[in-house]
Amino acid sequence: MIAIVDYGAGNLRSVENTLAEIGAAYTLVSDAAGLRDARKIILPGVGHFGQMMRALDEMRVRDTLLERIRAGVLFLGICLGLQALFERSEEAPEARGLGLYEGTVRRFPAGSRVPHMGWNQLAGGEASRLLAGLDPHAFVYFAHSYYAPTIPQTAAICNYSLPYTAVLESGNTFGVQFHPEKSGPAGLRVVRNFVEL
Repeated sequence: MIAIVDYGAGNLRSVENTLAEIGAAYTLVSDAAGLRDARKIILPGVGHFGQMMRALDEMRVRDTLLERIRAGVLFLGICLGLQALFERSEEAPEARGLGLYEGTVRRFPAGSRVPHMGWNQLAGGEASRLLAGLDPHAFVYFAHSYYAPTIPQTAAICNYSLPYTAVLESGNTFGVQFHPEKSGPAGLRVVRNFVEL
């Protein structure tokens, strides 16, 4: 069973619809017990970094999320769900991220049009399991004002003013800055690849 963490994310329904479209069984969870039963976990995200981290803490699922990821449960973070894997974000300096990866999520530099919204191209994803069967330079849909740095676990980048992490992969942990649920057939393939891992 795939658990979608339900903390009120704006893209929750579209993530549900995508899973339903490919016939994947899922459940919405909003407590630690639900996460402990999950075979795979999806953390969707649209909105504000600080609000998301506060919501996860109010639900008392931060420690369980980290425990399950470290235990090898497959995890996919979408948009803010990817950014949550880092230590902090300039969007909410007072809020702690999950801290699985070092670094700070930053706002696009002055002069960039923000949010970065619309279709843009991936690069460098040839070895990515999440992008298997996909053109490594596929166009996918982005909607964000803050970006994750490139790190050794970056599996594909996107360029918008500068290169940033578009896909992160490390063992059982995956994250995408784009919205697969809004990315047409390419996004559907990404979700299917995660479901079939």
